[in-house]
Amino acid sequence: MSSRIFVALDTPDLALAKTLARRVHHHVGGIKLGLEFFMANGRHGVHEMAEIGLPIFLDLKFHDIPNTVAKAVQALRPLEPAILTVHAAGGRAMLEDAKAAAPAGTKVVAVTMLTSLDDRDLVSIGLVPDPHEQVMRLAELAKSAGVDGIVCSGEEVASAKALWPQGFFVVPGVRPANGHAGDQKRVVTPRAAIDAGASILVVGRPITQAEDPDQAARAIEATL
Repeated sequence: MSSRIFVALDTPDLALAKTLARRVHHHVGGIKLGLEFFMANGRHGVHEMAEIGLPIFLDLKFHDIPNTVAKAVQALRPLEPAILTVHAAGGRAMLEDAKAAAPAGTKVVAVTMLTSLDDRDLVSIGLVPDPHEQVMRLAELAKSAGVDGIVCSGEEVASAKALWPQGFFVVPGVRPANGHAGDQKRVVTPRAAIDAGASILVVGRPITQAEDPDQAARAIEATL
């Protein structure tokens, strides 16, 4: 089985992204490209990264009215990303339309709650101060809307898996046991996330900012 680690290449620098991807490509299962990369390099940059030969996870987190999201997803069809993200909070119709617009082979996963948020952040935007409850509510919505899975923290993935045994679960914000949390508030180790039911892990800085990115990816893969 190929590695369940997707390396997050959160940089606007195409040459740097390509260099990092080539260095770690034997020890990761795919490449995650987010807004930072896409705004700088667009579809051309995604094509260039795809030439490295790893699946592409396009993490653009669409959140808009259903028609706009559907048109945006349609515009990305030629790129045939392996995974595409939308915000679960966009609602059922938006989720349904995003899935309908995506290429057949693309997994559409719904972002439940950003791993940079905690209960105080939920209160500040008018929600109940319970990350677990918020994630479960949105997981239920995503499941019923027919998308492929969700993005959630390692703290919620076991409960989400119990709710949705066939779901595809993307866990970001994982950090090795000796790793620095950075701006993430709800973190678990890669091994704990996989044991809890994660389908894939998104790992950025612990690999990309390591002295030897290839060795860092290899070390995380070894724990799995």
